[in-house]
Amino acid sequence: MKEITSTAVHPTIKKLLSYVTLEEKVNEEYKKYTCLPSRKLYSIEVNGETVSCMGVEFLNSKEVSIKHIAVLPRERGKGIGSSMISFFCETYDIHSIFAETDKEAVNFYSKFGFQITSLGEKYPGVKRFCVNLKLNEAN
Repeated sequence: MKEITSTAVHPTIKKLLSYVTLEEKVNEEYKKYTCLPSRKLYSIEVNGETVSCMGVEFLNSKEVSIKHIAVLPRERGKGIGSSMISFFCETYDIHSIFAETDKEAVNFYSKFGFQITSLGEKYPGVKRFCVNLKLNEAN
């Protein structure tokens, strides 16, 4: 994984972020990654092509919130999303990683070992979930 630091949003990153946030908010969200020291955006390339991105916010030195995680549809199911999460578990001395997500992503997080908590219908007709992974406190 490599950290994205460019102030100009690459078209592929813009496309990936549009899968996980409203298209009209993509530029605003991207700007947070380049301006806020607590936010970081990473990508993975396969054969020279960016196929995924993961944006996180470091809440403190031990807790990370996944803000965005996206994989090109043709690359899904190949372990790329899991490898991005593993990167944080192995690279940073964190005790907790969590995210708010939709029903479609619950199985992905559950397979990785995240605990799932329903937040109920947060928006009309839209159920949301909090997923949380507690890591070994001795990390």
